[in-house]
Amino acid sequence: MTKTRLTLFTDAVVAIIITILVLEFPHIKGNKFSDLLVLKDVFLAYVVSFVFLIIYWTNHHHIFQLIDKVSGKTLWLNNAFIFLMSLFPFATNWLGENIFARDPEMLYAALFLVINGVWLLMIKNLVKVNHHNAHVAEILGDYKKSYHTLMLNALAFIIAIFIPIAGLIVNIISFLLWVIPDKRIEHAKK
Repeated sequence: MTKTRLTLFTDAVVAIIITILVLEFPHIKGNKFSDLLVLKDVFLAYVVSFVFLIIYWTNHHHIFQLIDKVSGKTLWLNNAFIFLMSLFPFATNWLGENIFARDPEMLYAALFLVINGVWLLMIKNLVKVNHHNAHVAEILGDYKKSYHTLMLNALAFIIAIFIPIAGLIVNIISFLLWVIPDKRIEHAKK
């Protein structure tokens, strides 16, 4: 099975999610720049979610450049991945309106934990399906970064129970691991 339809569908869904994310902004009451200050927490949550979505998309893009084949299981794991990403507008909205509250921070942290668990399963599946490509096993078969991310996401969830905003900070730190996609992917495709 080729990867083209999967990547095109994922690209379209991510674009829609990002559009919905910005449409979730509340209406501004007032006509002064100072009236925008009431949206500072909403804007912070938006920026964090936007960056996370772009990091996911960028890494997805790079990984799917490296692989040749997908399986039915890959399709379902990717569908689960984009379903979970589609929850970002909802979680972001709740977080933005309650940025220091425990439950929205826990939901946000749990979303990252689950989505990164699905991401890891999808990567493992891609390594299996593309076993014929030595670059895939060498580059994607190194799961350390994914395991470190999952540990940080679990830690963020636990921390959010006690110090909600600190959970968000730990998740932000976890995504610093993924800001720059694995450079070996670009070298492997040359």
